[in-house]
Amino acid sequence: MTPLVSGVDGRRGAAEPDPRPVPSRRTEPPDTVPVLVPDTPDVGADVTVTPVAPAPFLGRRRVLLLNATYEPLTALPLRRAIVLLVCGKADVVHGDSSGLVLHSATGAVEVPSVIRLRVFVRVPYRARVPLTRAALMHRDRFRCAYCSGKAETIDHVVPRSRGGTHTWENCVACCARCNHKKADKLLAELGWPLRTMPTAPRGRHWRLLAGLVDADPQWLPYLGEAAA
Repeated sequence: MTPLVSGVDGRRGAAEPDPRPVPSRRTEPPDTVPVLVPDTPDVGADVTVTPVAPAPFLGRRRVLLLNATYEPLTALPLRRAIVLLVCGKADVVHGDSSGLVLHSATGAVEVPSVIRLRVFVRVPYRARVPLTRAALMHRDRFRCAYCSGKAETIDHVVPRSRGGTHTWENCVACCARCNHKKADKLLAELGWPLRTMPTAPRGRHWRLLAGLVDADPQWLPYLGEAAA
């Protein structure tokens, strides 16, 4: 008598095929990357980018937004910039230097680097620019205030330990060598001069520079000499 074995047919050791369907994997074409666009009546849900662009690249991407008068306002996420373009609220001033294009089922949009609002918007002006590392480095043009070398850090002219304040007038860009050598000493004790007297920058574009680490070269004409 042949014993009954579950999962085995008449041939010894031969397993029956699994009746459950095997899920198939969906593969994307090698030359496109899917991008999710916020839900709006004018923007398609399925959008692809050509040529290949890694997803993290698109997520970190920023676009310079100009007022109708070409005054810099802020740096927008790429998604928000695309929505403004598709809704007809802004126009492309400079496209992406790599030539990326967003394609949807109904059209295509060039990936922008700089866009401009079609209608002028009035923005409240706040005179005092926040002190950040990025803005201070732009103010001092990435040069050490003591030796004119490449700046790598920030130094307090009057050290905090000796009553110095964390303000535009007391902070300068500094190289690591000078920062280490100066330590908590005063400039008079070292006999060091300052190349320029530190002051607080003025202008609306400085508020943008305060939060900007890396600027697209196409942004520089709109950010003034400070960003160059």
